[in-house]
Amino acid sequence: MNFMDLKDTFCTLIGAYYGMQEMDEYGSKEYVLFDLQQYILNFVKNHSNLFPYQKLAQEIEKKPLKTKLQDCLLILPKINVPMDLIFLIQSRLREIREQEISE
Repeated sequence: MNFMDLKDTFCTLIGAYYGMQEMDEYGSKEYVLFDLQQYILNFVKNHSNLFPYQKLAQEIEKKPLKTKLQDCLLILPKINVPMDLIFLIQSRLREIREQEISE
């Protein structure tokens, strides 16, 4: 995996974490956040010296919710979350798109 692939993977992981933080309607979000956190920590442990992780994470936190939820859809299946969470995120994305259209 080259540098840009690693950086993009990290950004997607962090985006998914921040997106999951916004899913208050999901009762077990703390468990999913813990699993995501472990996944991210393992990634950082294996690639610790390649780029400024903390700075990137702060930048990603400022991205739109839509982007973070899309990251969730890319990452959460890799940690085997229940399908009802995936459907809930898809529903939330549809709501965001409808709001964008109506504005």
